[in-house]
Amino acid sequence: MHNTRIHITECPRDAMQGINDFIPTHLKVEYLNALLKCGFDRLDFGSFVSPKAIPQLVDTSEVVGQLIDSDTKLLAIIANEKGMEQALSFDRISFLGYPFSISEQFQLRNTNTSIQESKNRLKRMVTEVHSAKRELMLYLSMGFGNPYGDPWSLSLIVDYARELHEEFGVSHIALSDTIGAATPSVLHEVFELVSEKLPSIEIGVHLHTVPSNASQLIQSAMRAGCQHFDSAMMGIGGCPMATDVLTGNLATETLIAHCVEHQVNTGIDMDAMQFAQEKAASIFNFYH
Repeated sequence: MHNTRIHITECPRDAMQGINDFIPTHLKVEYLNALLKCGFDRLDFGSFVSPKAIPQLVDTSEVVGQLIDSDTKLLAIIANEKGMEQALSFDRISFLGYPFSISEQFQLRNTNTSIQESKNRLKRMVTEVHSAKRELMLYLSMGFGNPYGDPWSLSLIVDYARELHEEFGVSHIALSDTIGAATPSVLHEVFELVSEKLPSIEIGVHLHTVPSNASQLIQSAMRAGCQHFDSAMMGIGGCPMATDVLTGNLATETLIAHCVEHQVNTGIDMDAMQFAQEKAASIFNFYH
């Protein structure tokens, strides 16, 4: 195994955003504060996007002020300049996440813009985010395949990643498997090639999986040298903009169990994790 240490971004935002019943703000805060004690590298906790698109997260501004201090860095998702300005107004938020798709169809569905418009927007946002001393996390959607019939190839992914870094100054990229298309071999090939071409920047993976293939995908990513993983407790959630059937997030429990088995350090406090798991179960078994 290449890695002796991996870094986990826990993604309760991704878990919650597809749930129809509104989770009360105080319960979100309790759950997020439990997660902030676990030792995750980052917490993808909320989003500043249209309330019409994601009504579940309309209370992100209210939530952020009630979160405890932690070494875990906060990350919020944005879809445009308005969301960026909202996120930058909170000093606690270190990372702003922006979904960028190499699929024209998905880009339109997810952010209501074409790829070219998204590039123009991204250029403006990277400058502002960096001047505010924050970081932009770019989610390269459709990183391992495309269900919409748009062109997809390994070289296309590499070209986009290189352009986003060299021309736009993006230094954090998460290769995103938005619809659960990745196979272990494709994942290994894509990750290895992108990280080989862009050795100076952080490349991670944001996988949506089914339980039966999660371990093989983790193994494959680690063998390719991946040290940054996104996951969500209980494997809940997916992108409501992707397909009608939600493929779940990579389960944090599966990721950590895999790391324990292969003696890979995660930096996670297992007692705090147990408490957060109980919180997760109490919320996600009740709100669907």
